[in-house]
Amino acid sequence: MTVLASPDVRALRGRSVLVAGGRVTGLAIVRALRRLGAEVTATDSNPDMLTQLAELGASTHLDLQVPPEGTELVVTVPGFRPDAPLLTAAAQSGIPVWGDVELAWWCDAAEVFGPRREWLVVTGTNGKTTTTTMLDAILRADGRASIACGNIGLPVLDGLVAEPTATHLAVELSSFQLHWAPSVRPAAGCVLNIAEDHLDWHGSMLAYTAAKARVLSGGVAVLGMDDPAAAALAARPRTGRTVGFRLGEPAEGELGIVGGALVDRAFAAEPTVLAGVADITVPGPPGQLDALAAAALARAAGVAAASVARGLRSVEQGAHRSVLVARAAGVDYIDDSKATNPHAALASITAHARVVWVAGGLLKGASVDELVRAVANRLVGVVLIGRDRAAIAAALRRHAPEIPVVEVVTGDDESMTEVSSADAAMAAAVDAAARLAHQGDVVLLAPAAASMDMFTDYAHRGRSFATAAQAQASVREVGQ
Repeated sequence: MTVLASPDVRALRGRSVLVAGGRVTGLAIVRALRRLGAEVTATDSNPDMLTQLAELGASTHLDLQVPPEGTELVVTVPGFRPDAPLLTAAAQSGIPVWGDVELAWWCDAAEVFGPRREWLVVTGTNGKTTTTTMLDAILRADGRASIACGNIGLPVLDGLVAEPTATHLAVELSSFQLHWAPSVRPAAGCVLNIAEDHLDWHGSMLAYTAAKARVLSGGVAVLGMDDPAAAALAARPRTGRTVGFRLGEPAEGELGIVGGALVDRAFAAEPTVLAGVADITVPGPPGQLDALAAAALARAAGVAAASVARGLRSVEQGAHRSVLVARAAGVDYIDDSKATNPHAALASITAHARVVWVAGGLLKGASVDELVRAVANRLVGVVLIGRDRAAIAAALRRHAPEIPVVEVVTGDDESMTEVSSADAAMAAAVDAAARLAHQGDVVLLAPAAASMDMFTDYAHRGRSFATAAQAQASVREVGQ
């Protein structure tokens, strides 16, 4: 068997490539490989997904555990762990394993889908999507032909094919994608923050941090200096330039906030005002930090100072990110389903004085003790759902025993009232939260956990919460 020895993707014509996994990313990989002339085989555990992959010209196999004979490259979707049997078997056979972003990087390097782009990459435990959206808006405000892609929803490969004349990529990358993309060297890369997340996938905090740090391998490394773990990366040896950002007054080589304005002391000879805090449409300190990070990346690409404010003003708050979805009897119902880890939930809860917290799901190996200690004085009640609710309940008993806690289950605990579906569970959770809340309180969905134990994704969870909250509001209006 001949194994691919060169990253030149033009050499893939006529070669046998296995695509591991489907969904949006797997489909994008197959489309790109077919354009490159590769002979594509694809595998997934979902027969319906295999049908879609076959329609793109791939030969398909259900849930392969070893690569077919003759496979010269495996391209995996991000969710596959390194110890997955299929990928382990590939490595043992000497077959290279790339992620979709690694393939996109080499496609761009070879200019097979248009002239090479400038990559500006965002990662971090929280704030990635908001920052990437802001960055794309600032680039566009400066007249750049930009694409927002990656973990934000549009696979990088699809972006390269769809927009061959684009000059800049605003790329959101998860730790999974970065693990499988060791060759990526962005013009500028940003680590917003680092907190416990996806430890079940990476195996340790060290490995998770190492994956995030891969975005710092290019010309400019942008770091959140208010986050200890991100700031610590500044001490790592590197050949490029390091730029920090913080909520306070910036030091030389940093961006920060002075007198209600975003100020650049990194990319200008003198301190330069880029925008006002009032120009940021995403509220609170998290929005300000994301705006500073986006501005730093844009300035690294040579964007004019005046374009930063124009871009930031054009950004709309994303769905399921601290969105008010209902109001009833003086109680606000806020959907922050995107708060899928304790770090994100902390920022969400601390934005409010009195909170009935709706939480739970898959903790992915993260601890919630520090979170509960930090927000205990803001909680007036807690409603728990999902597989790892017991871990959150235990933390509440340890650190906030006086807070009333209600657990809603889906049939796995006979001592509780059973509900039959995820949407029914959410309706029951919102009903319980409404009974705990009083005028002036906030019922906040900030789960601190992933959604896939009960829901299709965090968006499904958020929609379910909004539907239940709006139904709750209608009932209360009728009762008044």
